[in-house]
Amino acid sequence: MKTFAEIREIALSRHGDLDAQLPQTLAVKLAEQTDDRILSQFTKRVFSAGFNWTVIENKWSGFEAAFHGFDIARNAFMNEEDLDSHLSNKAIVRNGAKILSVRDNAIFLSDLAREHGSAATYLGNWPVSDTVGLFDLLKRRGARLGGMTGQYGLRMLGYDTFILSNSVVAALNMAGVIDGAATSKTVQKKVQAAFNTWVEESGETQAQISRTLALSVPD
Repeated sequence: MKTFAEIREIALSRHGDLDAQLPQTLAVKLAEQTDDRILSQFTKRVFSAGFNWTVIENKWSGFEAAFHGFDIARNAFMNEEDLDSHLSNKAIVRNGAKILSVRDNAIFLSDLAREHGSAATYLGNWPVSDTVGLFDLLKRRGARLGGMTGQYGLRMLGYDTFILSNSVVAALNMAGVIDGAATSKTVQKKVQAAFNTWVEESGETQAQISRTLALSVPD
């Protein structure tokens, strides 16, 4: 496996100065968020998947109003009348399956809050050395939060996560960490072990290492 220093040199040779291209730590950490903001961000990522992100961003005030500020208790009890109202609301994107994911993720977050005091505390304090375990939790207990949807949601909420984008996966292959896709639990554990090693080696965050990996391979 390549060292992070070697990967960084490859990225530097391709793009020059990297500092301006690396993600900055968000001012608010995931553990400091309120649970309604977690539901809001997860919903934004779900609706953005396979869609124009700009359209979703421009409509977001309509989403906030339609889903009651993403109050998890209110949305967990979404009923047929609520669904019909959402499906006729031109202020949001009227995708039935994605609308229902708001209810299902509200239930998921409500369950975490009941079990652990708040969803934010539980998710935000998940050890970054087992980030793939958090990916698995979102996939198993959340709705439409598998893959990069949940990963981007965590990143935007202030959790130090890597993103298994096509470029990062290609770089992980180039670095000798994996051979092929990064979808199975076994392979993702190899990815996590590599990130843990690189974090210890470099002192950089997982997010910064992830971006450096992406910059080390052709676009």
